[in-house]
This record gives sequence, C-alpha cells and structure tokens, in this order.
Amino acid sequence: MLDLANAIKQWGRELGFQAVGITDVDLGEHEQHLQSWLGRHFHGEMTYMADHGNKRSRPAELVPGTLRVISVRMDYLPADTDAVRILKDSSKAYISRYSLGRDYHKVIRKRLQQLASRIEEQVGQFGYRAFVDSAPVLEKAIAMKAGLGWIGKNTLLMNQKAGSWFFLGELFTDLPLPVDKSQETMHCGSCFACRDVCPTDAIVGPHQLDARRCISYLTIELKGAIPVEFRKAIGNRVFGCDDCQLICPWNKFAKSTAETDFLPRHQLDSTDLAGLFLWTEQEFLDRTAGSPIRRTGFEGWLRNLAVGLGNAPSSEKVIKALEARLDYPSELVREHVQWALSQHNKDGCRQTTDDVRG
Repeated sequence: MLDLANAIKQWGRELGFQAVGITDVDLGEHEQHLQSWLGRHFHGEMTYMADHGNKRSRPAELVPGTLRVISVRMDYLPADTDAVRILKDSSKAYISRYSLGRDYHKVIRKRLQQLASRIEEQVGQFGYRAFVDSAPVLEKAIAMKAGLGWIGKNTLLMNQKAGSWFFLGELFTDLPLPVDKSQETMHCGSCFACRDVCPTDAIVGPHQLDARRCISYLTIELKGAIPVEFRKAIGNRVFGCDDCQLICPWNKFAKSTAETDFLPRHQLDSTDLAGLFLWTEQEFLDRTAGSPIRRTGFEGWLRNLAVGLGNAPSSEKVIKALEARLDYPSELVREHVQWALSQHNKDGCRQTTDDVRG
C-alpha cells in the first residue's frame, strides 16, 4: 500500500495536480466548527450547507465503505491578469480570477477519473467516487488533514509554497492506504490583512466568515436583491471577490498555472462594465459556456453589473447602458438599475445622457 500511495502521488503530478495527499475520514473537530458556523446562520441562503445531516463531515456516511480520501490541488492563477489594476479601474468589471476560464469542476473531475483508472489498472476494481466542490464534502478540512496546507484566517486553504490560488478535488476510496501527516501548524501568525481589507467586513474573526456579508456570496449565491448597505462596498466586483487573496503575504509564492483551460476567455479579465451590461441573454450564454459564471444566471449577471455601473465614474456610456435596461422585464434588474442611476445624481432623480454631457 505504501508503494501504491507513492505511485498515486506520482500519477497525480503527471495528470497536472500540483499536490496529492491522503487522509483518513475522521473530521470530528471540523464537524464541530461547521455546526457552530451553521448555528450562527453565517451560511445565509446556502441551505444546502445544512442539508444531508452529518454526511458533509463524515465521508464514510456519504459514500459507504470509504476508508481514505485522496486530496488533490490544482493551481489556477493565470499569468499577467492585472488583477489589482482592474480592481482599481472602476469602469472595468472585476471577475474573480478562478472563473475567467473553463469550469474547474469539469477539468478536475476528468483528471480524477483518469487517476482512478490508473489505480484500477494497478489493483483491479476498487470502490471510489470523485468530488469537485459538487457534493457535501469538507474539502478544506480534508486537504488540511492530507497535509496540503492549513486553513487561514480568511477560511481559505493556504500553502507555504503556493499561497491559495488553487482548486481542490477529492477521490473517496475503500483502499486502506497509508495516510499523510496533517498540517497542524497555522502560519498566519498575527497577520489580519485579509480581515482588514475585506470591503464588507465579512471576516468577523479568525477562521470565521459571515457569508451573508461576503461579496462572493452576494454576487453568486444570493438570488434576490443585494442589500443596499453593501452595494457601494462591492465596487466593480461583478462575480466573486479576491481581495483577501490579493492582500495575503503567502500569495507572493503562488505560481502561474500551466493549464490552458484556466486562461481568460472573451477578454473577461479586462472588459468594461457597460459593454458587458449590454450583452443579450444569448451572448451571455454563448460567452459563458463551460464557465463558472453561468452559476449566477443572466438575471443575476445584470443585477451585479448594474451595481458595478452605479459605482462607476459618471459618463455618457455608463448612463446610456443603464437607461437601456430601465424597462427590462425583471423587477430585480430594474430595481438595481434605478439604484445605479441614482448614484449618478445625488438627489436621487433619474439622470439622462444630456445631464452627463452637461
């Protein structure tokens, strides 16, 4: 089994994973943390986080017969995405770096299946199931136990040599493989840069994230109106947020991905808010095909962009784009458009392009 474990790690690297670790299924400590988080209602509308009983923290209940979990890491940060520059240019749309390319679920799941096939060639038929952020799995807790890093104060998995710009995936298996040493040491020290930089104060304590305040939640998971109290703070972030990663000192060690699937598509790393807001629904579907951005839906996409345009510098281009959606069929979109227009006229009245020309 030791030889097999070493072979699995080698095969994993050959398949494009930057790290592979193996752990058992005891997540008792992390189960308590999850229950405490849910008890404080930090999950907001993500009711799926409270579903499935204890299966999320008990892999052997989710997949009966599971003895070990093979945890994998795949880096995703494209080179030269100018993340900070785009974030500071309030006329541009900032899209979380993980979602600029192809949907990571498909990329990693395919590689995990290939890894399972290699194992099967070696040992014959065995029990396994692959997961990529698609089922009740405590992936960060599993990765920490497998030695892939520690959970930082921003609740993301951190690695001393790779920062946090990576995806995780898991292969549940009934093979009694030797386990790796857990990452017990936290290396955040006294640093609270992630908490201090968070635009909406979502990091309410070390390892404590109130998702209801998090921009990633507000722009992706939340299906209704974005609370007015957060709209100015959202700035130009129209899908997700990377602030706590951009500020983290450990990310100076992050390496650019070699995966072409994660490279930006359709210039989504540097496009004007106004241009994206005028996409038709068909253009949205065409240009986000195979992308995580599809998760928000076209209505949510317009909602988010309207907030971004409300925070953008006043210009004829911005006002015209907003006015083009004033009669949009969705009440949700219309309300956000009206709010955005009010931001370009301090008395709250609708501002026209003639006012901008002024």
